[in-house]
Amino acid sequence: MEFIKYQGLGNDFILIDNRQQNQPLLAAQQAIQLCDRHFGIGADGVIFLLPPQADSDCSMRIYNADGSEPQMCGNGIRCLAKFAADLGVSPSQQSGRSWQYRIHTPAGMMIPELLENGNVRVNMGMPRLTAREIPTTLVAPDERAIATSLEAAGRPWQVTAVSMGNPHCIIFTENADEIALETIGPQLENHPAFPERTNTEFVEIVNPSLIKMRVWERGAGATLACGTGACACVVAGVLNHLCDRNCTVELPGGPLDIEWCESDNRVYMSGPAEAVFTGRLTSESTTLKPTATVG
Repeated sequence: MEFIKYQGLGNDFILIDNRQQNQPLLAAQQAIQLCDRHFGIGADGVIFLLPPQADSDCSMRIYNADGSEPQMCGNGIRCLAKFAADLGVSPSQQSGRSWQYRIHTPAGMMIPELLENGNVRVNMGMPRLTAREIPTTLVAPDERAIATSLEAAGRPWQVTAVSMGNPHCIIFTENADEIALETIGPQLENHPAFPERTNTEFVEIVNPSLIKMRVWERGAGATLACGTGACACVVAGVLNHLCDRNCTVELPGGPLDIEWCESDNRVYMSGPAEAVFTGRLTSESTTLKPTATVG
């Protein structure tokens, strides 16, 4: 079985062409083995390019490094769009060197566009803001959790909850670098107020159009970037009157440009996605045999 490894701002994924069947070719346990950075390939997740559903061009499913399956991954879908283009999948729209795909995901239809400058711009859809949609028990099901108190790691936090197809717990802080992410992140990820666990972002406002973010991802731990997290942070920043709707989010792996458009209530994310190398898996799906270097 062949694969291509891609990365988006250091958030890295193993991409597999799975168009021959509707279910992932690998089991969750195999994905765990492949994502191991010492005994496998090393990645934050395994992404499968599946056949189209409804009016999509293709479908996407992903296993996290711990074998769990998230509904959506922002950096991952940019990588999937590049992967689809590299495989020659026909896009819904094409204008010059700009390609637009309609990708079916468990979080709904996502529409990434490959831009002429090499970046990928994704219509991430509308943020989900009620406690029922996220889900969280921080407030009543039809209310929004904005600057709501939560106790974790032996202290209170002011948190804002947003879903971008997956749950996010956003905390604004004066210095994001000082947060003990490896200690606090797991406690917030598994907090009982989030019945499906949560991604956690610590956000520092540099100025209204620039924010700095560190992330503990549900199922992956500390990563260099999280696309849905960057989107959720801008939404949370606007809700808390801390940042503009059009904002650059600086992550450890680099910047993403995020816009929460007031006219259509949709969030748009722009950033890079690059192929790293190709390889082949043995029948046991645990041994890597690189075949070529890409890009």
